[in-house]
This record gives sequence, structure tokens and C-alpha cells, in this order.
Amino acid sequence: MPSAQPAGNRTAPSVHDTTALLRTETAGLYAGAVHAVVDDVAGRFEAVRQPFSGASRSELQTLVDAVDLDGPARGTEAALHETAELYATHAVWFHDPAYLAHLNCPVAIPAVATEAMLAAINTSVDTYDQSAVATLIEQRLIEWTASRIGFGLGHPQGADGVFTSGGTQSNFQAMFLARQKARAAGAPLERLRILATAASHFSVAKSALLLGLADDAVVEVAVDGTGRMRPDALAAALADLAAAGDTAMAVVATAGTTDRGRIDPLAPIADVCERAGTWLHVDAAYGGGLLVAPRRRHLLDGIERARSVTVDFHKTFFQPVSSSALIVREREDLLPVAWHADYLNPLENLEPNQVDKSLQTTRRFDALKLWTTLRALGADGIGAMVDAICDLTERVHAVVAADEDFTLVAPTDISTVLFRYEPPGLDPRHADALVAQIRRVLFDSGRALVAKTVIDGRPTLKLTLLNPDVSLEQVRAVLELVRTAAQGILAGEQLLDDDTPPCRTAAHPRLHRTRAEDVAAARAGAEVAR
Repeated sequence: MPSAQPAGNRTAPSVHDTTALLRTETAGLYAGAVHAVVDDVAGRFEAVRQPFSGASRSELQTLVDAVDLDGPARGTEAALHETAELYATHAVWFHDPAYLAHLNCPVAIPAVATEAMLAAINTSVDTYDQSAVATLIEQRLIEWTASRIGFGLGHPQGADGVFTSGGTQSNFQAMFLARQKARAAGAPLERLRILATAASHFSVAKSALLLGLADDAVVEVAVDGTGRMRPDALAAALADLAAAGDTAMAVVATAGTTDRGRIDPLAPIADVCERAGTWLHVDAAYGGGLLVAPRRRHLLDGIERARSVTVDFHKTFFQPVSSSALIVREREDLLPVAWHADYLNPLENLEPNQVDKSLQTTRRFDALKLWTTLRALGADGIGAMVDAICDLTERVHAVVAADEDFTLVAPTDISTVLFRYEPPGLDPRHADALVAQIRRVLFDSGRALVAKTVIDGRPTLKLTLLNPDVSLEQVRAVLELVRTAAQGILAGEQLLDDDTPPCRTAAHPRLHRTRAEDVAAARAGAEVAR
């Protein structure tokens, strides 16, 4: 358990450890420590056979609480070993084929190797005198991303942008810029509105809150039957706002909704926004990888007409967290972010200080990972992996649609699979109740991780495919675990009923079993949970 003795009451050592910090004299110690960590992690990658250990939260809390953070120094080797046993042993492994839950991708080896470089050198890309070439590398990547979007063509001001911690920060900064532009035009703060669909990322509504907008500032735009924004509904909503005296400060279109993986019709939406003179922001945090996908780049047609775009490289560019960027079509749109301090970035300084356009001051040089990955794999190589993911998703959709135990809930443009375990005769309410139970059984077993969400008011299981090296057979294996878990849960429910088991009737013929068969199915479900 943690020590109850305050750290301030302990006797401080009279001499500090002169081997603790990375410097010229300790370079050899650094190399040894990092090599040991790399060897240990590599061994774990080779040995891992499921995405999670299956340890319960109470077990993990006990392990965490047992560490005395006020205890005596243990030395680097012992501390690293202890940390690996605590963290790496019980980490969630996103590279494992049975990890199919959230928007977490396996990471490119050159990017991981670059992490070691940037962490040791510890550059902060806020001012040029702290970063030098790092600032120039990041700016070149901003320009590269802008060119992939299609910005800069016909815009003499030129595009610009900045790396951020993730899509939430990128979206927030875009909404801040849109707010400032609307305010500069004289629009009252309380009358500003953001238009988005219900499928837009939660950071849009959170941004409205943080920016001090009215409680009803986010106006929901209707979608079609597949979850894509309807341009006609957007036009009607904009007209309604204008009639009410409100100002649409921004329209947020999504290129890759979190649940459905759908891409709003960007070109028609851009038509509507241009007619209304409204800022169009495209949240391509998920779908940004399509910018380099040879066979699917056309899905983003119209993105070049946005005013700002969010791209998360740590999703579909296979980068370690964190690596995201906000790109604007016209660099002057970033001016409202600038704040000058004499000790950091005085106004008269002509150096290219990235802090002038960033919400952060101290900021990691996360752009370097993408730089190395592009040089190692090439943009086309990354794009081929994005296409491979989408190809796999299409095959999984076909498998689910052909299986009478499963219901395929919705189509996708990228790499999600929405489905339920819903065999013939199973009551829909019962199928809904199974969603959370199936996910919990699989998570507690550690053998597979799937996600759950709500689509059209009903709970739904979700697979998110972001690993181009996963095979269809490996995804089939996860689907079989879903089936086995569901059947085990149902069989367990039957065993709890002392009377006539409810599923041993024509209402659920696939579970028409003897009592011995029920017990066998329950044991199978329990085995999944181990």
C-alpha cells in the first residue's frame, strides 16, 4: 500500500544520483536501459496471444496500490522491470488480431523507432530557438498534408496548420477560429451556432461548451438512412437560423463517423456552405488516411473546399499516439491564436515560432514520426494499407450478412462493422440485452475486445478494423467467440430457470437442446470467460 508518511517528512539524500540524467557521461547507461526495454517489449510482442490479460479492475487496482511511490530508490534496472510487469503485462495490445474495438491502430516500426530519438532529444516545437530544424520539418509536413487535401490551389495566401494532440484538440481549435471570425464580423456570442449531425464527434459539442456558446448552440442536421448529412437539410437549417437572427459560425462535416465510418457528401455540403458564406470544417480524424489511399481517395472529393480540416495520423497513418493536425486553407485564419510574450515569442521576432499558431506552448515533436514513416514506407505504401483495411471490412460485412445468427446493422465507407447476435426467433429486446453482456464476457476473458454503441436507438456490437495484416479467418475467429459467448449466456439463463427453459421452444429453435446440451453450452461460455 502507498506510504501514509508525507514525502516532506522524509530525510532527503545529501547527494543526488549523478547517473540519473541523460548526458554525455551517461550515454552508455541510456543505451543499456533502452536496449533492455526494447528487448523486453519485443519479447512480449512475440509471446502475446490475446489482446488483454483478463485481469479484473480490482486485481489491477491492488497491483497499483501496492507500489509505494514514496519508497526508497530501487535503481533504473529494477524500476524498469517492475514497471514492465505492472504495465506491459496488463496493457491492451492493439496489434493483436482479436483487438477490434476502438480507433486504435498498430504502429509503424519506423515511427516507433523515431519515438526513441525524439524522446531522448526532447525537442519542444514552440519556438524556433528551441527546435530549429524540427520547426522546419513540421512545417513541411503541414504543407504536404495541405497539398494532399488540395489546399493552396487558387489561394494566394497559402494553407497552413499545426500539429496537435488529437482530433479533439484539432476540432476545438477549428471551432475557436470559426468563432473568432464570426465575432470579428459582429455576430453576438449568444447567437452563434454550429451545425453538425448527431453522428459528429462529441468534441464538437464539447468545443461549444468550452467556447462559451449558448446551451443550444449545436444545431443537429438530419441524416439519410445510412447516417450521412443531408445537404438539403443543411440548407434548410441554415435558412431557419438566418430567419431567427442567429449566425451559423461553422458547419462540421465528418469524413469517417466514429460508429458507422460514414463520409458526409462533402462536395454538396461545400456548395451549401459557399452559398451561405459559412465556415466549413471537415473532421477527417478517422478518414484522413484516405488522402493517400490509391483506390479510395475519391471518397474525400470536396474536402479541398473546406475552410479547415482535422487529420489524425495516429489512426489511419499508423502513428503512435499522439499525432494529429489542424490544416486551414488560408494561413490568416490562424492569426487569432497568436499571443506574444517578451520572454518567449516577442512580436518583433521574425523567426517561425509554431507557438504563434498552437493552443499549446510546450509541445512534443510528434511530426518527426510521420516524416520517418513517409520516408520509410512512402505515401503510397501507407495508402495501400488503408485500402487493405477497407477491403477486409467489405469481406467481413459479407460474412456477417450471410450468417443467420448475426444481423448486419449498417454499411460503412471505411472500416467499421456494426452487428448484433440475433438468430431467428430471438426477441429483439433479448438481443439488445446481450450486446453489453457479450462485450463484457469477451473483455473479462482477455481473448477478444469488441466495442458497443447505439444505432437508431438500439445497442449494437462494433468491430473497428485498423490492422491491414489481420486476415479474414482471424476476424471470423472473433465472430465465433461472439457467437459462443452469446450462446453460453443464453444457456446460463436457461439453467437458472427451474421450469421450462424459455429458449427450448419454437421461438428459438437454434437453442432447442437437452439439459446435457445446455450444460455443455454453459461450460463453453464459461471457457470463453476464462
